[in-house]
Amino acid sequence: MAQRLAKIKKQQKQEKKQKFPTRKHSRCARCGRARGYIGKFGVCRHCVKELALKGVIPGLKKASW
Repeated sequence: MAQRLAKIKKQQKQEKKQKFPTRKHSRCARCGRARGYIGKFGVCRHCVKELALKGVIPGLKKASW
């Protein structure tokens, strides 16, 4: 419960207009993660993997060779 509230607070803080434009940081639309963000999909690498395995992202599948 505490982690969930912390995540919500962090997202609210991120949405607030920043004083300097360099402080803006891209975040995952699903989980709010700042690192590993893939701009093409708008989510982090963990969420891209989950969505690709479920088949939600068309044309993207797990590599296997």
